[in-house]
Amino acid sequence: MHKFGMVALIGPPNAGKSTLMNTYLGQKVAIVSPKPQTTRNRISGILTEEEAQIVFLDTPGIHQLRGKMNRFLLESAWSALSSADAVVVLIDAALYCAKPHLLDKEIVPLVKPIDESGRPVLIAINKIDRIKEKDKLLPLMARVAEMWPKAEYIPVSALRGKGTDQLMDRILSLLPEGPPMFPEDQVSTAPMRFMASEIIREKLFYSLRQELPYSTAVEIEQWDEESREDLIIINAVIYTSRKSHKGMIIGKQGANLKRIGTDARKDISDLTGSKVHLELWVKVREGWTEDPGFLRAMGLGE
Repeated sequence: MHKFGMVALIGPPNAGKSTLMNTYLGQKVAIVSPKPQTTRNRISGILTEEEAQIVFLDTPGIHQLRGKMNRFLLESAWSALSSADAVVVLIDAALYCAKPHLLDKEIVPLVKPIDESGRPVLIAINKIDRIKEKDKLLPLMARVAEMWPKAEYIPVSALRGKGTDQLMDRILSLLPEGPPMFPEDQVSTAPMRFMASEIIREKLFYSLRQELPYSTAVEIEQWDEESREDLIIINAVIYTSRKSHKGMIIGKQGANLKRIGTDARKDISDLTGSKVHLELWVKVREGWTEDPGFLRAMGLGE
């Protein structure tokens, strides 16, 4: 008996969805950073094992922020439910044990849409490695049990791999029988150009402070594998919504942009298995976060 199915990873920003998917795949497919709302597109990760093939749908964090870009992110997250066979809701245990009042703001709004999807639900109580006094988990789990009385709950640490085997067992139990749909060596449906742009954006998140990363987008303008057999030539543009941010991204004498390029080139080389020549430019595109056409061109939303 072989199983095949799609699993939507749903939850607020910074709940650990991308980390969980990367842990299961054994490599980085979705970018991660300590900052919330790192994931913007719905990204698939394909796990192939002898008894099953699972397509994880990593989704943008569900939040209550306004603006066209945030609306597009919510569209992408909720649309994953329509194609999923099961849903895993990730909940940041460390956050809600410390600030239980946030449950009403961030988790309660998820209950009705997920229930109405009709999909079986698993609750992953994540980041338990950050909680020293484990008895603090009990009130949190009791509160979440009131929200989803029919769901199963598995405490996990996606980062450390704790509880992830038990969660995987429950995921497999919910999936239908079916043959694999993708080659066993394929780890994502995302094209290489997209994954490279995401790597560059990840380096931006780590190098820029406060809200600046959220006003940036990355587009691959050139991807040349033909000019040289042993080298991929990539030209990428970093868009920012404000003129004042351009200099901050570039840095003094170009130092910050150079560091971003160096770090990104290493990861893209690891991803492609080839040497990479990466050129980065920074352009100002004012108001891009409110431009539906540009947002669609960047692959946001559906």
